[in-house]
Amino acid sequence: MTDFFNSHGFSIAYDDVGPHEKRPMVLLHGFASNRTENWRRVGWYGAFERQGLRCIAMDWRGHGESAKPHEPEAYGREALLDDLFGLLDHLDLDSVNLMGYSMGARLALAAVLTQPQRFKNLIIGGVGARLFEPSPSGNPLAEAMECEDPSTLSEPLLKGFRQFADAQGDDRLALAACARGRGGEEFTREALATIRSAVLVIAGTRDELAGNAQVLADVFMDGRAVTLPGCDHFSAIPHALYKSTVFDFLDGTLP
Repeated sequence: MTDFFNSHGFSIAYDDVGPHEKRPMVLLHGFASNRTENWRRVGWYGAFERQGLRCIAMDWRGHGESAKPHEPEAYGREALLDDLFGLLDHLDLDSVNLMGYSMGARLALAAVLTQPQRFKNLIIGGVGARLFEPSPSGNPLAEAMECEDPSTLSEPLLKGFRQFADAQGDDRLALAACARGRGGEEFTREALATIRSAVLVIAGTRDELAGNAQVLADVFMDGRAVTLPGCDHFSAIPHALYKSTVFDFLDGTLP
């Protein structure tokens, strides 16, 4: 059953699954996805339960069963982090592990930079060396959500996000507002080098949005990288090697 909490007037949906004895894993989905599509449907909830671990997954505002404002100012980085920290406070959690994918990975990094004391291990997927490249001019992702005819989209990655959103019946105007509100958020190597959490970076060999995972992992004090063979941005998350890598990392057995 879906649970909800109130974050500054917005209803945020989440699931809380598994035993409460150990440090939980908080799961942050990517843009145009949701907690069900990104995690539950492809077996992550069951994988954590089989490991005897608690996992908590939320829908970012604008996604899934959470509130969907159409104003870009509702989606700034600080506002989205308020939702995450609000969930941790709502559940009375002082220390968690954190796993984010794509947009969720970027927000996970921002969360650790903002409140580092709350996060033990950090797993970020669908990101890599391209994290440090300048954002493209304009906002093509928002424009892809707003266009009336998706067949006019020529960029395969943008078309993939749009098809993904349409297939789920997403509120495209809310997604466009999210893309515009987050804008060209950038990270520096100097800032990420201050992160003391152990960090695992995972990306597919064909993930053009992410780029090289090892280049990003090398920035962290305690970083390591795994590349998934043959995977692009959309096919990596259900890959069996992704799951085994995550649990090896949490067990401390990943080289």
